[in-house]
Amino acid sequence: MANRKIKIQDFLSNVPLFSQLEPAELDAIALGTTEMQVRRGEIVFQRGEPCLGLHVLIYGQIKLSVVSSPGNEKVVKIIRAGDSFGEALMFMGKNYIVTAQALEDCLVLHVSRNVINAELAKSQNLTFNMLKGLSQRLYGLMEDVESYSLRSGAQRVIGYLLKHDYCENGQTITLSTSKAIIASRLNITPEHFSRILLDLSTHGLIKVKGKEITILDMQGLIDF
Repeated sequence: MANRKIKIQDFLSNVPLFSQLEPAELDAIALGTTEMQVRRGEIVFQRGEPCLGLHVLIYGQIKLSVVSSPGNEKVVKIIRAGDSFGEALMFMGKNYIVTAQALEDCLVLHVSRNVINAELAKSQNLTFNMLKGLSQRLYGLMEDVESYSLRSGAQRVIGYLLKHDYCENGQTITLSTSKAIIASRLNITPEHFSRILLDLSTHGLIKVKGKEITILDMQGLIDF
């Protein structure tokens, strides 16, 4: 049991939300934390279920999505290692409004609401990190609204490609998940996404080979 506790502390200490906490604070949070091994395709939680804490992804990828009545899926966010999710609903006492599904084999930590609330009352670092994370989430939401309202599909795809830190001429980007999921995240159809990639390739701006996209003319992409 002691090894399990130390392992959870090590995981927590490498997550931005908890990285500045003292060992005693990590001890307290570890006591209210549960490990979840989630296989690819499995559901972490369903829309409508009660939110009793927040989740932290240690490795793998998770998609947050909603499904319309005709059965069309909209990917709201792709969660990557180090990300936390569910904080806002946890504080509001609301049920989940999205479904979380593993895109790869994942290790997820669930931290109970009671433990978070108790530590927030004592830790300025945790309070600051929580506010910072929620503010970044709100900023990202506003960016999405601007993108969906004011940018074309091609501009959204180019913006996605240029978000990679290592993006420069000659660099190859490997798409982290399927084109269909990325298209849904960008609020376009998979067919439209493929047409945009073909158009950019035709203009000599990128080269596409399966899930690998090589940047041939970054300035051209910016000017497109």
